[in-house]
Amino acid sequence: MNTPQKRYTITAALPYTNGPIHIGHLAGVYVPADIYARFMRMQGHDVAFVCGSDEHGVPITIKAKKEGVSPQDIVDKYNGVIKKSFKEFGVSFDNYSRTSAPVHHKTASAFFKKMYDKGKFIEETTKQLFDAEAKQFLADRFVTGTCPKCGNEEAYGDQCESCGSSLNATDLINPKSTFTGATPTLKETRHWFLPLDQYEDWLKKWILEGHKHDWKSNVYGQVKSWIDDGLRARAVTRDLDWGIPVPVEGGEGKVLYVWFDAPIGYISSTKEWAEKEGKDWEPYWKDEDTKLVHFIGKDNIVFHCVIFPVMLKAHGDFILPENVPANEFLNLEGKKLSTSKNWAVWLHEYLEEFPNQQDVLRYVLTANAPEAKDNDFTWKDFQARNNNELVAIFGNFINRVVVLTNKYYGGSVPEPGDYSDIDKKTIAELKAYPAVIASSIEKYRFREAQGELMNLARLGNKYLADEEPWKLIKTDEDRIKTIMYIALQIASALATLSEPFLPFSSARLKKMLNFSDAENNLNKDEYSQWDKIATRNSLLPAEHQIGKAELLFTKIEDKQIEQQLEKLEATKTANAAENQKIEPQKDTASFEDFTKMDLRVGTILEAHKMPKTKKLMVIKVDTGLDKRTVVSGIAEHYKAEEIIGKKVTVLANLAPRKLRGIESEGMILMTENSAGKLVFVNPDEEGVEPGTTIN
Repeated sequence: MNTPQKRYTITAALPYTNGPIHIGHLAGVYVPADIYARFMRMQGHDVAFVCGSDEHGVPITIKAKKEGVSPQDIVDKYNGVIKKSFKEFGVSFDNYSRTSAPVHHKTASAFFKKMYDKGKFIEETTKQLFDAEAKQFLADRFVTGTCPKCGNEEAYGDQCESCGSSLNATDLINPKSTFTGATPTLKETRHWFLPLDQYEDWLKKWILEGHKHDWKSNVYGQVKSWIDDGLRARAVTRDLDWGIPVPVEGGEGKVLYVWFDAPIGYISSTKEWAEKEGKDWEPYWKDEDTKLVHFIGKDNIVFHCVIFPVMLKAHGDFILPENVPANEFLNLEGKKLSTSKNWAVWLHEYLEEFPNQQDVLRYVLTANAPEAKDNDFTWKDFQARNNNELVAIFGNFINRVVVLTNKYYGGSVPEPGDYSDIDKKTIAELKAYPAVIASSIEKYRFREAQGELMNLARLGNKYLADEEPWKLIKTDEDRIKTIMYIALQIASALATLSEPFLPFSSARLKKMLNFSDAENNLNKDEYSQWDKIATRNSLLPAEHQIGKAELLFTKIEDKQIEQQLEKLEATKTANAAENQKIEPQKDTASFEDFTKMDLRVGTILEAHKMPKTKKLMVIKVDTGLDKRTVVSGIAEHYKAEEIIGKKVTVLANLAPRKLRGIESEGMILMTENSAGKLVFVNPDEEGVEPGTTIN
């Protein structure tokens, strides 16, 4: 029997409208969110599944400058591409909005104004990075540099995507402007800050105590690390001309910080949906009985688990998220997905190149979901899972059942006879699957849930293979009726239970089984279609007429996969050619500038990879002057044992910096070859000893 109806507000991270959607976005956020939303609707719950385009991010202004168009041109272009792709892919948003919409500007401004009126911000004059050449303050992704926590040399001014740490632009080591490549200076500016440190005790109680056991370990661990590191006030306004103007006195020339503005987009999207549907939006955000769930990728954990909850708490009118089931990252063919390097499988291109095969991609992304750790998508695995699982297991079972029912009974469901022990066991297993799959979905274990769905298809295949109705038809026609009746019940269960995972295939299967007539013939009761699998003797009663067999899934041929691999190889070649381009000469340095650098030859004595990091290597170097520690981001390119005894060039008088608690006392000179590998600037010549000065 159904549990009482509950209200769910389900949000999916707002995608930046600076480019199309790729498989990393789908695996991390949108496929799991859609599975969850579809399942909750099937349980009879009141669901608002909302999303929208994030149109005020700094990447949008960067893209606009590169293309020589306005930010509005960029967001209009990609909002259309993204919205169309989501619709064709079957993501069942109740509303897909955009943060440039008037309802959002009004909602975000009112949210800020209420917090301002309640004295929830602090106003401070601080020094921020400024590009004198571009005459621009460098907020967030207008600046890149080395992450002070993991050594990633491509960290942004708001976040390091390698270790997930949230940063301020002034935290970066060796910062550079993304506009001009220049080294920025510090300049004073006045802004409003959200004092996160004032909410530290509350966050510890709410998250570290209240959600220790129900939040995913990767989410809980990152949040705990961030809180344990000590919270600081964070600016909620920026010196930019693209965004929502700060709606208070003194806010001229400033806009709301995108990570203040964007999550409010969930609220404004809900408002927009409610107005269209003639509903009241407030219970979906203000009623304590509503369950709020955020689906995001791991790069957004801090914003959804710390900053946005603090905003909601400070505002005072809104409920807090019950769960934030963030996924890790998906790689492509062993390499990190990269929009800038075009190393991706773009959704709009997939939909053109694999027409009517949305569910294949949904299936593979769920089977490889990076739920607890980063995972990899390969085209060979994509082909194998389609051909060996969807076609050979699921599709094969359905085809057998429908073909045999039409062959033996003209498509009419036969009246079963007495059940054998194997029949009773099979029916009992069938009736257990709805609860098993539901339990996994409710725990956000979508990969596990889909695996159980396929186990049900395997049960059907095994039942038919063991009972062999195609042989028994000549000797025991009554027995065949029972076998086919039970096989049809398994097929009907697959039609229902597959809907959250494979919505297009589920719809085709329901049509094949003539489900609409079957539902009309069943008594209406308080059970959902999902629960009826476990509570009723049948979903397809005797004498119900099914349709003709159609292929539910089709094989993917080698040629299709080769075309995709060739496309990626072309991308790899283009990136290598781009890397080989000689960079323009930097600004002229005086002789005095050069003589300030103390470059020495050193010998590596010891090396080990820093624990819990991907890139950092802790190296002990004999510089001739002393034996010192240097932390270098080379662990992805070299093993520790490979570099011991190697002579290297060391910048010896670089100011020491702490990286993950270890003081680095210099820098080893390296460069990147055409293949993207870091290589040493090598002084390994005979007679060159440690301590030799490089002039």
